[in-house]
Amino acid sequence: MRLNLNLEKKLRYAKPRFLVLKPKKYSVDLTKKILFAGDPHGNFAPLISAVHKFNPKAVVLLGDYDLDKPLEDFLHNIIELTEIWWIAGNHDFETPDKHRFLFHSALADYHLHLKVTHVAGLRIAGLSGIFLGRVWYPPNLPKWKSKDHYVSHQRPHIRYGDLSLKYKSAIWHDEFHALAKLKADILVTHEAPGSHRHGFSIINELACSMGVKHIFHGHLHENYVKHIKNNIKVTGVANSAVADLSGNTL
Repeated sequence: MRLNLNLEKKLRYAKPRFLVLKPKKYSVDLTKKILFAGDPHGNFAPLISAVHKFNPKAVVLLGDYDLDKPLEDFLHNIIELTEIWWIAGNHDFETPDKHRFLFHSALADYHLHLKVTHVAGLRIAGLSGIFLGRVWYPPNLPKWKSKDHYVSHQRPHIRYGDLSLKYKSAIWHDEFHALAKLKADILVTHEAPGSHRHGFSIINELACSMGVKHIFHGHLHENYVKHIKNNIKVTGVANSAVADLSGNTL
């Protein structure tokens, strides 16, 4: 039995049709590619949870770890999942053990202090430590312009390598101004800039000199976002809190 003639022609000359499947688009939240962790004081659980949830390319720790074992021992669950960068806070110089477990850890080379490092496509500069009255406490003039200046006025048996942990925790005038000559997108500090009532406006000046767009700091245990001169964004990250690149607390 022959098919209807018109239908037969349609079938004979019909062009084959193929189903074209378009690839599914997945949105990538770029604000989560770097996370910033406030002073853990021994509690790294919120940071570890955030890494597992958001899968960042890198995390930056803002100091005050209160370590009783090497840093990598606290972070072994995420050390293979993301880059881990850090600066030091005042607590990290309190005892020889706290200092050793950080500065001689497996992550020792990821210290951001006094340099600009490319992290997940952004230039991040770091400033560890605190302003110390016996060294330099802005806006006052420095008592010692540099470590060499300090050592040269001590007893002959004292050498640079023998600086006490207290003096090693200090922000030194000459190193601070050397950092100001570099350029970066983000500045991470332990001390707060002038955006906080207990902060230092000279950190504002540092950020302006470096062309920074965003400052992240710890130390004062407060989550907040403000803007300072040149529309520089400042994010304070509270103890054990985690913030993203936009300054959102996670």
